[in-house]
Amino acid sequence: MKSKLPQIQSGFATRAIHYGYDASEHQGALVPPVYMSSTFSFSSVEYGGDCFAGVANGYFYTRIANPTLNLLEGRLASLEGGSAAVVFGSGMGAITATLWSMLTPGDDIIVDQTLYGCTFAFLSQGIGKFGVNVRFIDMTDPANLAAAMQENTRVVYFESPSNPNMRLVDIAAVCEIAQRYNAKVVVDNTYCSPYLQNPLLLGADVVVHSATKYLGGHGDLTAGAAIFKDAELALHVRLYGLKDMTGAVMSPMDAHLIMRGLKTLALRMERHCENAQAIAELLEAHPAVERVYYPGLASFPQRELAQRQMKRMGGMIAFELKGGIEAGKRALNAMQLVTRAVSLGDAETLAQHPASMTHSTYTPEQRQAHQISDGLVRLSAGLEDIDDILADIQQALDSVHAASSDDHKHTMQQHFEHQQSQKILESI
Repeated sequence: MKSKLPQIQSGFATRAIHYGYDASEHQGALVPPVYMSSTFSFSSVEYGGDCFAGVANGYFYTRIANPTLNLLEGRLASLEGGSAAVVFGSGMGAITATLWSMLTPGDDIIVDQTLYGCTFAFLSQGIGKFGVNVRFIDMTDPANLAAAMQENTRVVYFESPSNPNMRLVDIAAVCEIAQRYNAKVVVDNTYCSPYLQNPLLLGADVVVHSATKYLGGHGDLTAGAAIFKDAELALHVRLYGLKDMTGAVMSPMDAHLIMRGLKTLALRMERHCENAQAIAELLEAHPAVERVYYPGLASFPQRELAQRQMKRMGGMIAFELKGGIEAGKRALNAMQLVTRAVSLGDAETLAQHPASMTHSTYTPEQRQAHQISDGLVRLSAGLEDIDDILADIQQALDSVHAASSDDHKHTMQQHFEHQQSQKILESI
């Protein structure tokens, strides 16, 4: 893809705004045009045939390729440090199409034990039906992966940080192990975005994103992307990864909206991180909170790893309240500014209950085994004024703590009354 700015010499924000586009080639339009056409005309029958045969690098149908989508693909590849990218109609479209194209019956895929609910459902209930062996292990210790690798292991898949409990995987260590067996490493980088973490530069082969989240950043689109270290693998996914065959295609308008989002990605991620750090510190200090999972806290068990492979600590927080699931529901229902909604990476601060929402595809036993407690709350720090966010969370937690104290007093009163009744009965 032609670019007026060198990929290596330009900074992240500069590439996010300019990479791959020359306004002089588009009537001087500052913003890249949106090619809304579903089909494209051919100058001749011969040229059309060459396009379909792959001999000519032209456009003929938006389900296959579109200039707006291709510009976005080049820009995402630049930001992640990859050779090529393929965009999709959703994050799950990116994940499933990529894995379908990389696995065949008899292959083995090793997966981390904590995943987004729909990814878990696809791997635990979907692809295995077609002869692919799926194994879940705890990848927070690379030694577990080394012990699990087999000659037929083709793919290693994980999220870091994981959704929803913020567990980290040592990307470089896992990649080094996988390479010994010629297995490909696929990393879901949605939680970090390419601004905070670049798995390809740490040895991974493929990075997938739900572009619905931080890349779009405004909660007004659904999209996905896969970025590849090897351009040949990207071409393989494009041709054989079911994107074209199943129609998991991103619309040109959504591609335009994501490129608009990329222009402010660096600024937004800085604010997300700043707000998340302040929220995490408030949560950890509040008496209603049992535990907080955030890489920016000194109490986070994998803090050193986070500092090593992440630029900053991200905008996602997980926490558990004293009183478990009922306390979590009470806190979420008491929030007024913070929005009760799934998804993440929006301008709005969002909170949700994974066990009953995004991770309800797990059975209760699976959630327990995969370290997703019933009382866990997931919070995506938004871009609002931090004082307003903190005030809302504070009042919600205060209401939970007050209710818990009232419940305790009521229990103690019942216990006292029971003891008094026993004394009276004994004295009769």
